Amino acid sequence: MVITKRIIDLTAGIVLLILFSPFFLLIAIIIKFDSKGPVFFVQDRLGKDGVVFSMIKFRTMVVNAEQSGTGLFSYCDDPRITRVGKYLRMMSLDEIPQIINVIHGSMSLVGPRPPVTYELGDYSDFTEYMKVRFQVKPGMTGLAQVSGRNDLDWNKKIEYDNLYVEQYQRLGVIEDIVILFRTLIVVFSMSNIIEKIPGEKK
Repeated sequence: MVITKRIIDLTAGIVLLILFSPFFLLIAIIIKFDSKGPVFFVQDRLGKDGVVFSMIKFRTMVVNAEQSGTGLFSYCDDPRITRVGKYLRMMSLDEIPQIINVIHGSMSLVGPRPPVTYELGDYSDFTEYMKVRFQVKPGMTGLAQVSGRNDLDWNKKIEYDNLYVEQYQRLGVIEDIVILFRTLIVVFSMSNIIEKIPGEKK
């Protein structure tokens, strides 16, 4: 099951990278013209078994945005989000570079989204319940992302992620295929693209 998932990830990743390469170049040029700073935003995340890896995205915020404002969390009309970044986020295009992570093997197409290393605390202090979601590779999309995305708080995300692990162990790549189709619907609807600040009400 793991080997099949890896073959699908690697094959699909290479195909997607080839297909999206013209968009990579175009988006990179637009980002450079729009604001000062690098094209890519690389951030340490917690992966399978709590191993730290570098996740890559297109930069959508000003440089060092995490050290200002609301830190990790963004909101509607957040001034730290660049003009181009706003549209990249709306269409989820900022996530495309993670195809490289998928090909590398640090991520999968489908799996729990990887948290920032310090977002949930120290991995060694996690409960067994919290560690369930780390039994599989993190994904570009996942069950939590198609069930509410950024409208969910971390407790709910963990609940959905653990459910994904359970269903994947039972259904295998069939579960991944269903989530990928649901992801297309979520992306095209452009819903729940802004994270909720902890304690914030709708």
